[in-house]
Amino acid sequence: MNAQIISKAGKKEYAVIPYKVFLRMQEQLEELDDIKALRKAKAEPDYQKRRPYEEVAKEMGLMK
Repeated sequence: MNAQIISKAGKKEYAVIPYKVFLRMQEQLEELDDIKALRKAKAEPDYQKRRPYEEVAKEMGLMK
C-alpha cells in the first residue's frame, strides 16, 4: 500500500492513502462487522429453533 505519512512534532500522526484503497478497506471492515454479527446470532439459543420452510412460507403468504 502506498501511504503518505504525516508527522507532527516528530511523531507519526496521519496516514494518507489512495481513495480506492480507503473504499476497499471500508468494504472489508463492513464485511467483518457482518461476519461478527452472524457469529453472534448463531451463538444465540433461539438460532437453534428451526421451522420447515413450508411452514414459514405459508405464514408469510408465499404458499397456499
